[in-house]
Parts: sequence; C-alpha cells; structure tokens
Amino acid sequence: MLFGDDGLKSLADLAKESVRSTANFNWTFIAILAFVVMIYVDEIHKKNYKAIAAAVMLYSVHWLYEITNAVICHFTGYALWTVSPESTSYILLIGVSWELSMMFAVAGFTSKLLPADKDMKILGVNNRVAFAIGSALFFSLVEIFLASTPAFIWVYKWWGAIPVFITTYIPFFLASYLIYDKEPKTQKKWILSLVCVNIVLLAVLVPLGII
Repeated sequence: MLFGDDGLKSLADLAKESVRSTANFNWTFIAILAFVVMIYVDEIHKKNYKAIAAAVMLYSVHWLYEITNAVICHFTGYALWTVSPESTSYILLIGVSWELSMMFAVAGFTSKLLPADKDMKILGVNNRVAFAIGSALFFSLVEIFLASTPAFIWVYKWWGAIPVFITTYIPFFLASYLIYDKEPKTQKKWILSLVCVNIVLLAVLVPLGII
C-alpha cells in the first residue's frame, strides 16, 4: 500500500476511541520494556554514549512527530497515521502503540553502523547523510507493509510511502546520525531541549483532551 485510503476512516474512528485504553493490555508490554532497558543498560556499561545520544535523539524527534500527528487528528478529524487497537497492548497516542514506541526507542542504535570517519563520502554524499537516507528508505519500506495490514492506517490519499520517507524518516535519522558526532555538551543541549518541549506539550495537550 503506497498511499492512504479514505475507506479506512471507520477503522480510524475505532482507534480514536481506544487511545490510552487498557482494554487490550497484556504482559508483552512489560517484556518489551525489559528488553529495551537491557539494551540501554548494556550500552551504558560499554560507555557507548555517542550511540545512546543518537538513540535518545531519534526517540525524542519521534515523540515530537507523534504529538504533532495527534494534534492534526484533533483539528482535522484524522491523523496522518493511526494504529489499530486490536494490534497493540496499549495506544499511547493516536499514531503510536507501545510496541512501535519501544522500537523507536532503540532505532537510533543503528548509529553503531556508521563509519568511524565522519567525513567519508559515499557516492559523493557525506556518509552520515547517506546512511540516514538508507535507513529512512528501509523503514519506509517496512511501513508500506504495515499500512497493508489492519494494524496501521493511512486515510489521506496524498499521504503514503513517499511523504513518510521524505518528511518523517529522513529527519528522524538525520537528527540521530548528526548528533552522534557532536560534543557531549552539544548533545545534551539539543536532546534536553527537545525532551523538555515534548514534556511540556504532553503536560498541556493531554489534560486538555487534544491528544
């Protein structure tokens, strides 16, 4: 499925009613969290702080996008992307399930594949940018599959694989891979700023019922 289908709006309506409902909760929630914690603990033990910064940066950008998607849903009636309630143990926001969120929590560890030389070029393109485009392409292809299942819903005919690739996944991985090489002070500044923005938005918008 390359683009959305407005015939799926009835399924999206069901999802809107299930945001933060515990009706489908199961213990995979805890198991997945444990695996994510193990990954971070292992990287901390190895003092692989550059990869941790890349992972947290991607996760922070992910949350900003999910908040924006939920705001779009509130004001237009439908989100750009929606997760179905039967596919998850818990819907955090209209476009992100617990399982998806935990995947994005570790997706930035793909930065461990980056070449040691940050200035090396691949086909004339800086390797950080090239790897970001490659990672974005892979994730976009996975999302095409997800959108072909009942688990992931696109309702807008103009929204699909190409917009996702350009406007979502490339920024995700660019942010992650570019922060990787920054000085710790710079990493902390950018990450903490973005985390604070997300926390403030959630603290304001969730109680207001906007997201």
